[in-house]
Amino acid sequence: MTIEKLNLAEKLALFQDHWHPRIAGELNGQQVKLVKVRGEFVWHAHADEDELFLILRGEMRMELRGRDPIVLRPGEFLIVPRGVEHRPVAGVETEILLFEPASTHHTGGVDSPLTREVLEKV
Repeated sequence: MTIEKLNLAEKLALFQDHWHPRIAGELNGQQVKLVKVRGEFVWHAHADEDELFLILRGEMRMELRGRDPIVLRPGEFLIVPRGVEHRPVAGVETEILLFEPASTHHTGGVDSPLTREVLEKV
């Protein structure tokens, strides 16, 4: 069993692309993911999983179908409950830590050029 600390800045420096989450850690059937985003993602929902978005750097607006958008800045997080249709949007490059069940499909089952079937570990 390996026990090691993880430096978020070092892990985020390993990739430059947007909307492609990487797995940084796993615990109790959950995954800790790191992702860089810019622009608009696709509208989607997760039928069986809640998602946590923690902003590390930048700023993101979470659009929620039928509700007012929520702006998130560094140090702020939002939990999107299962079944809620949402779309992350970032005007500037934003670094995010995601915490969600390992079973969570990247785009909630919506086919998109942004969909990643297999996520890499960093």
